[in-house]
Amino acid sequence: MPPTTTTTRQPTKQMEDSSVLQELKETIRRQAAEIETLKKQQAHDPSSQSQGTSVTATANAKSTAAGTGGHHGPPVLLDELDYLQTSCWMLGRKRVGWLSVFLCSLSLTALIVNQFEETLSRQIELAYFVPLLAGHGGNTGGQTVGTVLAAFGSGTISQKDAPRVICKEACTGAMVGSLLGTCVGLVCYFLMGISTEVSWVVACTIPLVSFIAATLASALPFLCLVFDLDPTVIAAPAMTSLVDVSGLLSYFLIANFIFRLFKIEL
Repeated sequence: MPPTTTTTRQPTKQMEDSSVLQELKETIRRQAAEIETLKKQQAHDPSSQSQGTSVTATANAKSTAAGTGGHHGPPVLLDELDYLQTSCWMLGRKRVGWLSVFLCSLSLTALIVNQFEETLSRQIELAYFVPLLAGHGGNTGGQTVGTVLAAFGSGTISQKDAPRVICKEACTGAMVGSLLGTCVGLVCYFLMGISTEVSWVVACTIPLVSFIAATLASALPFLCLVFDLDPTVIAAPAMTSLVDVSGLLSYFLIANFIFRLFKIEL
């Protein structure tokens, strides 16, 4: 009896496999027929080409979602699809104008340093941390700009979400800045041998720079969209320029205030 059971099961399994293959072949035939129908419609009616393109895009989006388990992947925008077809000359011409504007705005940093030259000459330790603060502001703002632009590309936020996004990023920047400022201040005083007053200046400036950078970086993409500008070209360099100028000014103003608290003459 056992051999008979095994022999009976094998044909049944073969029949099931055969039926699955038949269904798969039928599905492929139907899809091929639909594609041929769409091609014929596009050949006779040019206006249907846009519909066919949208159907193809929808199918690609569905297949991408299925391949990623339904999660949002990296946004695929039309500009990204055209990027490889755009020449270096066109890319440079699109960017050089705004970069020239921001380069001129960075000249304000030279004016700020010249204005506080006496403060630097009496407290030379302040000069050690100017690159650190500028780099930290750019890093903080860069993270925020990337996050906001990615959220725009995936469709998770829109222009109406501006207040919520800006408040969230500003609070995040202040929180991260406070943590890093405390750590850097302690390192400056205990490990680097920096004076107490300068350590306090650095510890107090980092949270403010982080707050300014996160706020500007989250607000600029929305402002670009309001004025119909490209945030991918403008937001990041504009943020860097504004953060460098405002961060340096804040640094010296905080330094003057703390030096007065320690009764240090400048």
